[in-house]
Amino acid sequence: MSGAAVEVNGHYLYRSTLDAITMGLNSEDSLRIAQQYIGQWARDILMYEAVSQLKSSISQAEIEQMVEDYRRSLYAHAYEEWLVNQQMSKTILDSTIQQVYDRMPERFMLKESVVKGLLVVVPNDAPNIHKLRKWMAEESLDQIEKYAYQIAHGYELFTDKWLTTSDVMSRMPIERNEWENRLKTKNQIEVSDSLKTYIIQVTDKQLRGTQMPVEMAREQIEQIILSERQVEFLQKERDRMYEEAVQQKKIIFF
Repeated sequence: MSGAAVEVNGHYLYRSTLDAITMGLNSEDSLRIAQQYIGQWARDILMYEAVSQLKSSISQAEIEQMVEDYRRSLYAHAYEEWLVNQQMSKTILDSTIQQVYDRMPERFMLKESVVKGLLVVVPNDAPNIHKLRKWMAEESLDQIEKYAYQIAHGYELFTDKWLTTSDVMSRMPIERNEWENRLKTKNQIEVSDSLKTYIIQVTDKQLRGTQMPVEMAREQIEQIILSERQVEFLQKERDRMYEEAVQQKKIIFF
């Protein structure tokens, strides 16, 4: 049949459908998505035909009941989504975040250390580098910034955000284990390559295997809170609807 890409026992999947679902993708992703779609489509057809062949052992009434149950489930799910989106509060207090953080510390353990601080990158022959080390240890930002503006190849202040070990490794030539080990006992860590010297002054740190800072865990905690809240909210709504139906005699017990 013209335009058809696949046939399964007289059922056709058209190229226009595949083109629509792969629009804008590169050739590799397009092929992968198309193959996944074709596989699922063919399986659905084969499953449907297998059920059709069981009509002698599954009555039409049973099939219609299953369809009705599934339809009812879809409507109920769609209504619950609407309720959650329209009526459930999404506001989360900082105190609630802290309570969850304290209640389940094992959920928020660090797989790699995190630090706050500042990084300066200078040429290996930079003048007065001993003064730079002192200024960094003292967190004398004015002096550091003046020096960095004149001499440094790079300067980054991250005292208000956490960098992971992976983040640090992307900024300076240091191995993971070396960084993790030196971080345990030092707050100023310095390494060099053939051209540059990299100095990090750590102003705050949380080591691997300890509980991550609450601000890093915040997004995960919010998801936990909203998930728990949704379960409670929907259960209360189901109970309310049931009690209301009983009072209005929409549910009759014999």
